[in-house]
Amino acid sequence: QVQLVESGGGSVQAGGSLRLSCAASGYAYRRYCMGWFRQAPGKEREGVATIDSNNSTTYADSAKGRFTISKDNAENTLYLQMNSLKPEDTAMYYCVVGRRCYTRAADFPYWGQGTQVTVSS
Repeated sequence: QVQLVESGGGSVQAGGSLRLSCAASGYAYRRYCMGWFRQAPGKEREGVATIDSNNSTTYADSAKGRFTISKDNAENTLYLQMNSLKPEDTAMYYCVVGRRCYTRAADFPYWGQGTQVTVSS
C-alpha cells in the first residue's frame, strides 16, 4: 500500500522560506516520478515540480528560480525547498507519485493528504 505523508507547511511572510517533506512508503517501481502539486481555494490543482528516478526535474514557470525539488532515496523522502515565497503561493501542497511524470494531476495515482502553505503580504 502506497503512503505519502507531507509535512513542513505553515504560515510565513512574503519573502520567507519553507521546506516541505514527503515521506513515501510502499512504492516498489524501479522507475517512477514524484512531484508536488498545489491547489489554492477556488482554483484547479496545478503542478509545481517533479523529479524522476533519474533525478531529472521539471518546474512550473511560477516555481523556477525560487523552488527546488529533491529526494533522499535512502530515506524515501521527497522535498520541496521554497524560497522568496509570495502570497500567490498560498495553497494546499500535495505530494504525488506515479510511473512517469504526467502533466495532468488526474494521471498521478497516489496522493498525500496535503500540507497547507500560507504566505502573508
